[in-house]
Amino acid sequence: MAACLFVGVGGFFGSVCRYLCGLIPLAGSFPLVTLLINFAGSMLIGVVTAAAGQWISPNLLLFLKTGVCGGFTTFSTFSLETFHLFGDGRPFLALLYAVLSLLLCLFGVFLGSLIGKTVLA
Repeated sequence: MAACLFVGVGGFFGSVCRYLCGLIPLAGSFPLVTLLINFAGSMLIGVVTAAAGQWISPNLLLFLKTGVCGGFTTFSTFSLETFHLFGDGRPFLALLYAVLSLLLCLFGVFLGSLIGKTVLA
């Protein structure tokens, strides 16, 4: 039951941060805020995972990785926005967004892992 509490509280913080970031006014039809949120969340989960065996307890890991990162990143929103870009007749933007999201978020996990292993070691 304690594990659920750690995940739930972390999810609360991650979701509220996600909501607040979504209020950032960026003009244009490209969902840049979601892209940047997914990059930041990917980098954070890389740092957290790299540091997990060093100084993060199992409960803090649940709080940060499953809770905060899970609540903050927005894959379902990404999917919906990609779907809408296709549906709005903008296949190039949809594909660009999907490819950039994948590459940037994979790079975010790599960068976060590198930071976690070098800075936090």
